[in-house]
Amino acid sequence: MARSVPATAALIVSLCWLALIAFWLLSASSSKKAARTTSWWAGPGVRVVIVIALLYLARLGGFQHLRFDVARGTPHPGALAAVIGAIVCAAGVAVAIWARVHIGRNWGMPMSLREGHELVTSGPYASIRHPIYSGILLTMIGSALAVGPQWLLPFVVSLVYFVYAARREEQDMTQQFPDVYPAYQQRTKMLIPYLL
Repeated sequence: MARSVPATAALIVSLCWLALIAFWLLSASSSKKAARTTSWWAGPGVRVVIVIALLYLARLGGFQHLRFDVARGTPHPGALAAVIGAIVCAAGVAVAIWARVHIGRNWGMPMSLREGHELVTSGPYASIRHPIYSGILLTMIGSALAVGPQWLLPFVVSLVYFVYAARREEQDMTQQFPDVYPAYQQRTKMLIPYLL
């Protein structure tokens, strides 16, 4: 029996998230040594557990009260929304991975500093100061379109956290690169090219 379009889109979304998590785990060891980290909850192990828990809850209906229900008169994502969502999700993963590859060994957990940190302003960083955050948020939007609104709560929580982390990181970068970072901020946007 052929798989429905929404079911195929949901499978693509799951595979996108698994690819992103696997890439992060494999590439994390190549970063420069941390000069400063944030609190215990910012550690990679805790974050992986949080991401896996959110995926598990979303997949198994942990956010069931947020899910659309045909019986209550609201439709599940249709075929077109599912296809668009899967494409947006894959694009978000591509942006996050491209940014992670481009920043190379300078990558670190949010709000941490690396020894010998370099300011990267090329590739996706030429127009967005935090393209990894942008990619992850885009992946969540695609997940919401393809799978359902249970992804909106993680999106909102992540958006708030990423904006907070980005502002803290930008304070650190302004202190570390006072001659070039303010000009870089002026010519780029925080999360969305040309907008925000």
